[in-house]
Amino acid sequence: MKAMVLCAGLGTRLRPLTERWPKPAMPFLGQPLFRYHLAVLKAAGVTAVGINTHHLPDTMAAVARRECERAGLSLHVVHEPVIQGTGGGIRGLRDFLAGEDFVVFNGDILFPVDLRPVVAAHRESGAVATMVLLPMPAGETYAAVEADAGGQVRRIAGYGPGGDGLKPWHFTGVHVMSPSVFDFMTAEGPEDINREVYVRVMQAGLPVRGHAVDAYWSDLGMPSRYLATVRDVLEGRVPLAALGADSPLAGLEADGAGAWVHPGARVAGTVRGPAYVGPGAVVDAGATVGPGVSVGPGAWVGQGARLERCAVFEETQVAPGETLTEVLAWGPHRVPASLAGR
Repeated sequence: MKAMVLCAGLGTRLRPLTERWPKPAMPFLGQPLFRYHLAVLKAAGVTAVGINTHHLPDTMAAVARRECERAGLSLHVVHEPVIQGTGGGIRGLRDFLAGEDFVVFNGDILFPVDLRPVVAAHRESGAVATMVLLPMPAGETYAAVEADAGGQVRRIAGYGPGGDGLKPWHFTGVHVMSPSVFDFMTAEGPEDINREVYVRVMQAGLPVRGHAVDAYWSDLGMPSRYLATVRDVLEGRVPLAALGADSPLAGLEADGAGAWVHPGARVAGTVRGPAYVGPGAVVDAGATVGPGVSVGPGAWVGQGARLERCAVFEETQVAPGETLTEVLAWGPHRVPASLAGR
């Protein structure tokens, strides 16, 4: 089976971090976010992965190439000089994807889920597409996917034929599609897979189905969500078994307070769990790291620094005596990431 990871987004809400990394290539607890996507896809039976690029295409392609080689998956890359949206992006990989059912995965989420039951249900249903759904998160304003009691999607973000007795669901950004979906795409130009392509499918009387799962999901597309997801992992709220050996904490042992310190780190200061200190990182004497902190590979935390509820990206230097709270720190940048705004 093949899969596509959507990688062309601009990542405007995460600037200036996304001036260095496209969102799927961003480091998350010492590893590219893209690695976690591949772990989920490979466990589902995927053997070949395609991506679309637009923003920082060389960086995205290089990370994808390295990670696919590491995972033993083949890679196909299509560059979009003009961004094509989700529908247009999938259409751009038609030659690669056509021929059998395939998976499409949003590149900016953490979603350690077992997709095998979803793929099996999709194949049995004969649907044009199956959208992986979760209950609508409390207090969130995501556009709803509305499905009937039989699981057939009837309206997406207000678009579609509708009907009676529909229940709103949250779309995870993961779909399983049959090649017939390409028959409902325009020949060229940007378009949205949910609001345009799937609406055409529904209007033609063909099924788009929803498949509800019980799994952790987070969108890392803004600083507060990124930091909240770091904390969720460190505080044990994310089941990491689906990631196997690619779990960010695989091979590490935590102390009683949940401090995960890579054996290649040098820690002379204090690490208060839950916290993560990556390979090659240095925590000088008198510095305090944690709780709720991720220190990336090669980062340096100077003497007397105080870090709490923050993420320090790779190779970043925290000055002696500097205090960081609820920020994403990369190089000279300190990006506010208040958890009140998640």
